[in-house]
Amino acid sequence: MRRHLKLLACAMLATALAGARAQTPPELSLTRLDCGSSAPAGDVSRFSDTFAFNGLRMQIVFSCYLIRHGQEYMLWDTGHALTAPNVAPKVSLVEQLAQLQLKPEQVKFIGISHYHPDHIGQAGSFPQAQLLIGKGDWDNITSAKPVATNPAFVAHWIDGGGKVETVPLDKDVFGDGTVVMLATPGHTPGHHSLLVRLAQSGVVLLSGDLAHLRENYDSFGVPNFNTHRAETLASLDRFKKIAATLNATVILQHDARDVGKLPAFPASAK
Repeated sequence: MRRHLKLLACAMLATALAGARAQTPPELSLTRLDCGSSAPAGDVSRFSDTFAFNGLRMQIVFSCYLIRHGQEYMLWDTGHALTAPNVAPKVSLVEQLAQLQLKPEQVKFIGISHYHPDHIGQAGSFPQAQLLIGKGDWDNITSAKPVATNPAFVAHWIDGGGKVETVPLDKDVFGDGTVVMLATPGHTPGHHSLLVRLAQSGVVLLSGDLAHLRENYDSFGVPNFNTHRAETLASLDRFKKIAATLNATVILQHDARDVGKLPAFPASAK
């Protein structure tokens, strides 16, 4: 009897392993979306608390990303609102997704790098999506006196109209390691970056605002408005080590020089 049970267990294990091998991994793609109209080159001295950029003028861009995971979709950041002065996007996220034959209700997750208005401005256009946001950031945005944010952009979730998951550490979004929110606090208390494992293009790391410019990234520069200097430096160190270990393509979401690392809309990286 014991031998029979052992053989049965082995057979069941072999069947399970065969089934796992037979499963086709979900198709994964990454599309860059325009989330604000970039202004002409301006002063960027505020991006260094050691006065490293005094006199430096650069263009800042605003970008969001659509991740396709099989038949499921995730937005990473939602950019400026259409009402933002001077930098409002000319085409909304909803309109851009329509060009990809997608409707707002098809977006399953909205992943938020952090609570600043240029990253949450169009979240309300996707009320059926689950909001994924760092716990430290959610604590601020739902507090009696939120700082450096506009809670109105996520009022739907604050009021209980949509699902929210507050993310204290890393978050494996789809449960298979292909899309992972990385805890990189410092710019804000609950700041996250995003790791995407593409079959053809390899690993892509989206910075959020961990670093705004290559100059910050290369020199461990810290903006003078970050919430925690030491956490920023530790997060940069972690992020850079992940990038080196995985030979990842790093996309700094506000640096115009990084735009060309991904295909131009409506094309996507796969």
